[in-house]
Amino acid sequence: MKSILKWGGILVGAIVLVVGGFLGYVALTGIPTYEPTKIDLTIQSTPERVEHGRNLALKLCMMCHMDASTKRLSGTKLLDLPEEFGTAYSKNITNHPERGIGKWSDGDIAHLLRTGVHPHTGQYVPPWMPKFPRMADEDIASVIAWLRSDDPQLEADPKQNIESEPSFFAVFLTHVAFKPFEYPTKRIPYPDTTDEVAYGDYLSTAVYDCYQCHSADFESNDPLTPSNSKGFFGGGNAMPDAKGNLVNIPNITAHVQNGIGSWSKEEFVSTMRYGVHSDGRALRYPMGRFNTLSDYALGSIFEYLHSIPALENKVDRLIVEGPWDSKGAELFDTKGCSSCHGSTGSGMASLLTADVRYPEDSTLIDVIRDELRYNPDSYMPRFGESISPDDYITLATYVRELCRK
Repeated sequence: MKSILKWGGILVGAIVLVVGGFLGYVALTGIPTYEPTKIDLTIQSTPERVEHGRNLALKLCMMCHMDASTKRLSGTKLLDLPEEFGTAYSKNITNHPERGIGKWSDGDIAHLLRTGVHPHTGQYVPPWMPKFPRMADEDIASVIAWLRSDDPQLEADPKQNIESEPSFFAVFLTHVAFKPFEYPTKRIPYPDTTDEVAYGDYLSTAVYDCYQCHSADFESNDPLTPSNSKGFFGGGNAMPDAKGNLVNIPNITAHVQNGIGSWSKEEFVSTMRYGVHSDGRALRYPMGRFNTLSDYALGSIFEYLHSIPALENKVDRLIVEGPWDSKGAELFDTKGCSSCHGSTGSGMASLLTADVRYPEDSTLIDVIRDELRYNPDSYMPRFGESISPDDYITLATYVRELCRK
């Protein structure tokens, strides 16, 4: 017995030593680096590719890389990163030759988007930046063509990149769970767009990665075989908004009670396009409108979501509660304005210039009602008739108060 206990103690000690050594190695080395691959690729720019690339970038690049103060993609702090991953800043991806990607080759950009490895330093890009190992070659080409364009948002900006401060947990995951993807050795064709289910599958799992947020756990998501992800499209992840509220990401499988099984295709398309459901509920950040997708594309996502197993998982919606010091503050919070603009109006999307830009109350109210008429690229919901005329006046007055503080 003493011999068994002795060897058992030695075994436990060895395990503790190995685990402790590995954790020390992780802490010492940080996020790992890999040997980058030189990709020989030249993308021919066409107006069609640039336009399509911009439409893709509206959802894939701009939300994270936009500096609200300059309206350029020069990087900013990622306020919606779950706190267990640490503090992160997106990079400058303008055409600045040193601080942006002005000197990168087309192959460099493709390498990063596909593999998640920086083409020059070899460092793995942390989990908060999406990777696109399954995106069609033509869509990758379109994004690159747009990044090479003269879009004002890509104008060379000398803003210095701020280094992220990933948590030990995030670094640990890059050693054991999140690994670079192999650069494709074969052409990845575009899906058959006449097959709504196949097209919806491609859009929601290979391009916009809807499943990444709408599944059960970021850590168990499988980018190469998304359907293997835990709680696939059944919701359960939680992400902070600009005010710091944790927003539970909903179940969007076709479960009738807990998912979107009772929605019509028309309701789904309208909600995704305009950001407000037929019952008046507005989409809250981190969810934004998909106004660049066609009705057919949005309908295809709907058909795909109805083709996968419906999960029963019930996800509790965020209940926004006071106290509020005014009716305007209450409306600003309950209508979801604070989820993007923050409590002071200077959040991820600053509205602090609205008082000067829209000096007439009627114009400011019209902007709140339907900003798409003034800014087609806006993520803001089109509230329309979901807010009463009196509440629009109250909300506009409160926005002016925030601007003047």
